[in-house]
Amino acid sequence: MASLKNIKLKILSYKKTGTVTHAMEAVSAVKMRKGQERALSGRSYAAAALSVLERLSGTADIARHPLMGDVGFTKPNMKTCVVIVTSDKGLAGSLNSGVIRKVEAELLKRNLDKNNVVMVAIGRRGGDYFANRAYDVREKLENVADGVSESEIRMVTDKVLAWHAAGEIGACIIAYQNFLSTFEQEPTVRQIIPITTEGMQEIVKGIRPARGKYSPQTSAEITAKPAAYTVEPDADAVLSILLPKLLNIAIFHALLENKASEHSARMVAMKSATDKAKEMAGNLTRKFNRVRQAAITREVSEITSGIEAMK
Repeated sequence: MASLKNIKLKILSYKKTGTVTHAMEAVSAVKMRKGQERALSGRSYAAAALSVLERLSGTADIARHPLMGDVGFTKPNMKTCVVIVTSDKGLAGSLNSGVIRKVEAELLKRNLDKNNVVMVAIGRRGGDYFANRAYDVREKLENVADGVSESEIRMVTDKVLAWHAAGEIGACIIAYQNFLSTFEQEPTVRQIIPITTEGMQEIVKGIRPARGKYSPQTSAEITAKPAAYTVEPDADAVLSILLPKLLNIAIFHALLENKASEHSARMVAMKSATDKAKEMAGNLTRKFNRVRQAAITREVSEITSGIEAMK
């Protein structure tokens, strides 16, 4: 009977776990859809800012701007800033480990060691990982809400711009999970300093998922290459506002993409956990029935044997 009781307790435990994981799956599904909608709602704004940058790309002034060009790769004494976006919580499959591995591969590719890297961590998982390995993690943002606004992310952008203006960093990359579809996310690294129109085009293009409801339609938007024209008051004044804005948009949308990916990955992980809990509960129920049947058969056999012995 003790064995039957233990099996029954395990069945109840798996059923309760399945109930919890199913609830978490439903919550993550709702949050994932909201995250997609938030990212897409800002796409027009990002595309408009990119359009202005493209219009200015034909002028000579833009090449002289400190945030443009290959400044970061010509001065070896400058460090590289890495903005790593991960989640604060687990239970999301390989979401965080994928971004961390991508950052390590990128640092190896660029031949950068700990002394040549400055890090900004948005999310506890990435920050803790690199801080425990003696990297210079200067800024850590934790418990960032799903409803965070672009203005709240500006503090990260301002820090990066200040380090760049001081000549401490020459390049900046951002690593996050890019949302492709509900069941597919891709660890992505983008260069955001020096700013290039091609890099910004990739970021804006990546806001729309590859598949699903929000995927690009057959008539995808195509930005025509405009001719250069006179800018008032002057190109420097426009660029001093536009380029930091573009940088902030890049960091903000990376956060939104990672949020959508986080909830998607957690939804899939919780669905798998729910299915596994149901499977384990079913297997244990069959085992419980077999053990109980064996016990009943044994008791009947003992009663029958006793009656035969009394005869």
